[in-house]
Amino acid sequence: MRCLPLLALLLASAAFPAWARGTIERVDIRGLENHEAMEQNVRLALGVNSEIGKVQGESRLEFLLLNAEREARQALEPFGYYSPTITVDSPRDANDRIVVTVHVDRGKPVRVRDANVGIVGPGGEDQYLERDLDAFRPRQGEVLDHPTYDASRDGISRRLAERGYFDADFMEREVRVTRADFAADIDLVWDSGFRYDMGPTVFHQDFFRPGLLEKLVTWDEGSYFHQGKLDRLRQSLVKLDYFSAIDIQPRPQDADDDFRVPVDVNLVLANRTVYTAGLSYGSESGMGVRFGMERRYVNDRGHKLVTDLDYAQKRKNLLVQYRIPAFAWLDGWYTGAFSAYDEQTDYIDLRNVRLLASRSGELTERWTAVGSIIALRERWSYDMDVDTGQRLYTYSTLFYPEVTGNYIGVDNRLFPRHGLSLGLALRGGAEGVGSDTSFVQGWGSATWFQGVGEADRLILRGEAGATWTSDLIAMPPSLRFFAGGDRSIRGYAWREVGPRTPPPDNFALGGRYVLTGSVEYEHYFNAGPWGMAAFVDGGDAFDDDFDLHLGVGIGARWRSPIGGVRIDIARGLNDPDSGFQIYLSLGANL
Repeated sequence: MRCLPLLALLLASAAFPAWARGTIERVDIRGLENHEAMEQNVRLALGVNSEIGKVQGESRLEFLLLNAEREARQALEPFGYYSPTITVDSPRDANDRIVVTVHVDRGKPVRVRDANVGIVGPGGEDQYLERDLDAFRPRQGEVLDHPTYDASRDGISRRLAERGYFDADFMEREVRVTRADFAADIDLVWDSGFRYDMGPTVFHQDFFRPGLLEKLVTWDEGSYFHQGKLDRLRQSLVKLDYFSAIDIQPRPQDADDDFRVPVDVNLVLANRTVYTAGLSYGSESGMGVRFGMERRYVNDRGHKLVTDLDYAQKRKNLLVQYRIPAFAWLDGWYTGAFSAYDEQTDYIDLRNVRLLASRSGELTERWTAVGSIIALRERWSYDMDVDTGQRLYTYSTLFYPEVTGNYIGVDNRLFPRHGLSLGLALRGGAEGVGSDTSFVQGWGSATWFQGVGEADRLILRGEAGATWTSDLIAMPPSLRFFAGGDRSIRGYAWREVGPRTPPPDNFALGGRYVLTGSVEYEHYFNAGPWGMAAFVDGGDAFDDDFDLHLGVGIGARWRSPIGGVRIDIARGLNDPDSGFQIYLSLGANL
């Protein structure tokens, strides 16, 4: 009996020629061409694959080739193939170069014969865990795919912890494979233990007054524990921008006799003041500089101060914001703002001052809303008095409420491939109540993302707006609708499309209505970060008659770690002011 292992080794060795020295040139795998994951796993498992290009002696070659069959066989087991037929060919040419070919016939897969998957204890009556059990894969009759099994098992274990079953453990965890029957039996049962509740939440920080951050806690002590509650708290703290580090830790090991889990929130203050500076350039505004200062927390009440100055040759804008936390009812801010704007371009002389008071809030995880009261004083002029040579100015004073809403329902905010984003605004004023004219104005935009294949995207975008007023002349340019530019109709300059003054000046006046749309397709090379796009944009800003303006173009795309970078070149098809327009934009374009 002791001679059998030696005899088996001699017979196996006879299957391969006795090599002298040789070099493995490459390793080919046949039979798995349509199964990328299996082929990759086999390739990674083959020891011979790591010896490509190296000169091998006789003994080492025989060892690698003898192991290849066993390694390939084991690499197929995670996918449910326990009885494959594998042969290894290794011919050499006159220069002692060897091409190793592994031929794989997967054979019949092992399928699940019986699956006993369940939860004992209170967790067995949890509707969300019941859904996970119903979705468990592989089911009876399906191929025993180990990655799928592992993902289902780990998903339920993770869900038990997320929902407060901290004492959950396996009662049974076994997968039995019967190769002769091509069958597998799964026994996987958890004991959930008791479900824990939310205990006291303690914020560890030494700057903000007690009670400020506690308003962000949206749950009642004694309610069921759920990790999602802590995740929402983390998101709220991140949005405050007060802290450089946020660590939220439940402590089930310190739960009291009522199974209440205390929660520690450890916070590290960020730098109090952030300064920004930069250069800017616009074809209409000219060269400029930008300065910004943000006081992340003015005092222990959490107030914020933001100032921003954009000073260009032909455009200047100053914005000052003071924000007060508004955590009760809706997570958001009270904001008071002052802005001053001055534009002295070839086509308009415009100045305005705006005062704003607003309350923002998160309605849901995807919806945010802002309610504002705005006072606006604006002066503008398009032309000169032919007799005096002085500017002819028009003035408008408006006092009006405004409500805006934003919806973001996408799979990835940096690079969305599926989902929808919406922007909505409604404002209106009444003559005699702080306004020179009565008006109502509505506006909306939508962007829809649809992934195509592994990395490509189809992007549809639309915008619509309307103004109802009996005195359009009293509506200042800042509240009229324009079209043209990278977020509107590419191929035309910013504000190029819409009603204009009579020739020869031909300056954009802005319209009562706007309606634009865009169809864009992006293709990414080899599903990598670089790609290209083709698009068609169209629409108009108008008072009475809609005049469709079309623009077509192509662009380059880079999916950077901080969001999309887009460079577009477009041509308008309806007598644009210039032959081509070039646009550079950053971000997800939500």
